Amino acid sequence: MSPRELIENLLAGMTKFGASDLHVKVGYKPFYRVTGQLRQVELPPFESSDFIEQMFREIIPQTRRHEYDQHGDLDFSVHGVTGDRYRINVFRATGEMHAAVRRVQSKIPSFESLQLPPVYEATIAKTFAGLILVSGVTGSGKSSTLAALLEHVNQTRSTHIITIEDPVEFTFKAKNSIISQREIGIDVPSYAESLRYVVRQDPDVIFIGEMRDRDTMLAAIQAAETGHLVLGSIHCSDATQTFARILEFFPHEDHDFIRSSLANSLAAIMCQRLLPSIEENERVPAVEVLLNNATVRDKIRRGEDEDLPAIIATSTNDGMRNFTFSLAELIENEKIYYDVAMEHAPSREALASAVKGIKTSAQGLVGRVRGK
Repeated sequence: MSPRELIENLLAGMTKFGASDLHVKVGYKPFYRVTGQLRQVELPPFESSDFIEQMFREIIPQTRRHEYDQHGDLDFSVHGVTGDRYRINVFRATGEMHAAVRRVQSKIPSFESLQLPPVYEATIAKTFAGLILVSGVTGSGKSSTLAALLEHVNQTRSTHIITIEDPVEFTFKAKNSIISQREIGIDVPSYAESLRYVVRQDPDVIFIGEMRDRDTMLAAIQAAETGHLVLGSIHCSDATQTFARILEFFPHEDHDFIRSSLANSLAAIMCQRLLPSIEENERVPAVEVLLNNATVRDKIRRGEDEDLPAIIATSTNDGMRNFTFSLAELIENEKIYYDVAMEHAPSREALASAVKGIKTSAQGLVGRVRGK
């Protein structure tokens, strides 16, 4: 089998087996990640880096091949024969090419298909300016959630949407909105360069694939303050940590200014984690949602971030929720097992208390563990 045929078959196999990721390394068989677990593909191990390089050089955009040669690392994306899109990172390790591939499904997901709570759709429906951040670790579904948020705008509003991505993942088709998707390395050299001019391009909505440094974060805040709707992702585990992460981008003397700007511009922080579902080969999101209101705004300005968890916990009627509430709800709705929830609970004691009032279902899921 030729290098081109093999990489195309491996990508198609990701779709066939529902794999989220593919790992290719010298000395190993290929690995798929299915529902969070790595599983070997029944193929011979890759014996040399040469064959791996031949496979991926077949699909790396010609204009970007020099980047890998110079830096030993490259992100790009391709469309597969299945219609799905694949986000690929090739990187040099011990002098050899390795690769990690993330599958992005061709169909843009809905809030329902992602099993997200109603607050997600309600928030985007009423937010026309400001900053919405989707937070979580790698593999927590941030890209899919942001795609659902953008697609809601695309379907329901007459706007100009500009996305800045590294690389482009979901490909949007214009509905009521017009959309310009810009890819780092192909359409523009960097996030900073793209954001320098984006407000001159008459956008209503700006999507920033990842808030990764001071310049990106500052541009997002400033755009949100000037009446644009800005959506982006950031790697953090909860709402409080998200504030800490944002402030880390800036010197201490700028923190008061950044807090004031965030208090004015922030609309919501939506944090999520994907957990194994009761249904085989499926994962479901546990989420924490912070919505900006007068109380939250005041806490942000004063630097009293430690009070935010209590505000979230007592504001469920307003749509806010913490991970404990979300985990208890998933148990009640028979989406996850009790022991899975306990493994991922920020506080096991708080979760145990939260589920006490949940009636045991007909299947006995409250207190039931996997395999029992």
